[in-house]
Formats: sequence, structure tokens, C-alpha cells
Amino acid sequence: MKNSIMGKSLLVLLMFATLTYCLDARIQSCQPSGSIRGIKPPPGQCNPENDSDCCKQGKMYTTYTCSPPVTGNTKAVLTLKSFQKGGDGGGPSECDNQYHSDDTPVVALSTGWYSGGDRCLNYITISANGRSVKAKVVDECDSTMGCDDEHDYQPPCPNNIVDASKAVWKALGIPEDNWGDYDITWSDA
Repeated sequence: MKNSIMGKSLLVLLMFATLTYCLDARIQSCQPSGSIRGIKPPPGQCNPENDSDCCKQGKMYTTYTCSPPVTGNTKAVLTLKSFQKGGDGGGPSECDNQYHSDDTPVVALSTGWYSGGDRCLNYITISANGRSVKAKVVDECDSTMGCDDEHDYQPPCPNNIVDASKAVWKALGIPEDNWGDYDITWSDA
């Protein structure tokens, strides 16, 4: 009987160690890749529309080449972006070199999730506030670069961002006074 109890205890300990290792591996699977020192944007060169941040002189910004693992219910932060010409998104979208109306449900994904364009023009399902909406991936929210002309002098994107048009926010029924940063889940559609 003593050997049976020891065997069960050893099995439980082994299972706990394996689970701890697996969880630790997931947590460590997306570590920062570096940092960028902010510069002061030239006058009129950073569009603060939709409460977009502009780089601050001398501030260090973390960069990532990865994003958290994608699951059937991936946690993320929904942010607001205008994909229209002259909007805070800067130039045309990476996937199709086009601008998109704020009334169209489109998104940009953090670098790791954008996956070098593998999700371009595919749809994802975003869930929040008891609702879901399908949105087309048209751009990257660059987590590796920023604070330059190409990125509208905005900091690098965090590694867990779904940057969405106004149409996505409206479809989710999120009150406008809560637009900006909102916890969501998403999956490939």
C-alpha cells in the first residue's frame, strides 16, 4: 500500500511539473525582441486621431517579433484605427495597397498575428460585449518598428493588438465613450 501511495504521489508531482513547464513555455513563447528610442515627431507629422499615441523624445518603446499563441479564443486588446486616406493609419493598407472606409469592418493585427501577411484578406471573428463580428485583415500593426515617417511617428504596436475600424466597434455595440482600448477575443473565421 505504501508503494501505491508513493506511486500516485510521484505521478501527481510529475503531472504538476509537466503542466508548470508547459505553462512556463507558453508564457515565455513571446518575449520582447528589443526596443526603440523615441524621437520627437516633426511638426504636423503624427496624426493623433482616435487618441493615437505619438512618440516621445528619448522614451524607450518595447518591440516584438511575435504575438501570443493563436487559439480558438485568443485574448487581445481592440484599438481604434482609421484606414481611410488621411486617417491615423498613415499610408494604404499592407495587404492590398488600398485605403478602406471607416464603415467597412477591417483590422490590422500585431506583427506576430499578421504572420508576414499570411492572414492578409482573410477574415477573423472578433467577440466582445456579448456580440461577434467578422472583419477582414488588411494591415499589420507593426510591433517591430515605429517612431518614424513610415509609421506616422507612432510607437511600435504592442504584441496583442487588433486595430479595428469604426465599423467593428459599432458592430460590437461598444458605446463610443469606451472606444480606444477594449479587451476582446478573436479567432480565424
